[in-house]
Amino acid sequence: MKPRIRKINSCVERIRLEGGEAVPGGESVKVAVGAVIHNPFAGKYVADLTEMYDLGEELGDGLTREALKLLGGKTPECFGKAAIVGLDGEIEHAAAVLHTKMGIYMRALIGGGKAIIPSTAKRAPAGAAIDIPIHYKDAACLMSHFDTFEFVIPDAPRPDELVIVVAYAAGARPQSRIIGLPKDQIQGEDRYAYTGGLVYTKRSADGSATTP
Repeated sequence: MKPRIRKINSCVERIRLEGGEAVPGGESVKVAVGAVIHNPFAGKYVADLTEMYDLGEELGDGLTREALKLLGGKTPECFGKAAIVGLDGEIEHAAAVLHTKMGIYMRALIGGGKAIIPSTAKRAPAGAAIDIPIHYKDAACLMSHFDTFEFVIPDAPRPDELVIVVAYAAGARPQSRIIGLPKDQIQGEDRYAYTGGLVYTKRSADGSATTP
């Protein structure tokens, strides 16, 4: 299934001063790109949603390409995704797009990403805003990179539409300085590890979590 895209909106935030001080590196950059698409299953119950999985593939690829253009050559370090379901749709329709194939294509275009891609979804009328959680692509709990980006399209979603959004950031929060290891000290052994000695969760050979 190919997405029927009505429109694509984008948002760029460049923070140059935070707390009255210049941001290290000149600026902190976050981008979000969202597509308004027709929801083929709005207004009816369909048990098998596998037809919608390909929508995530197409949008993960296309929206990420647009986001990378907006970053202007800066390396994406953080990612996130979100969906707003029009009032005639189900939250499960958002899940079918966000959680099956979409992340594969988001990662492919930025050279990988060991961490889970954080996401959020809700059902809402046109003009609703959504907060997109973002974090470091290779360690989900790198505390300097926890952030959120708000996204809104004033005339979407209509009741039979979905808004699907990807978000990327080129680095840490502006002036990040709470406790935690810096990015260059992360060993990358466990994408879920808290850094900085507060909590450290490792994975056993069978994939289960163990905490010393």
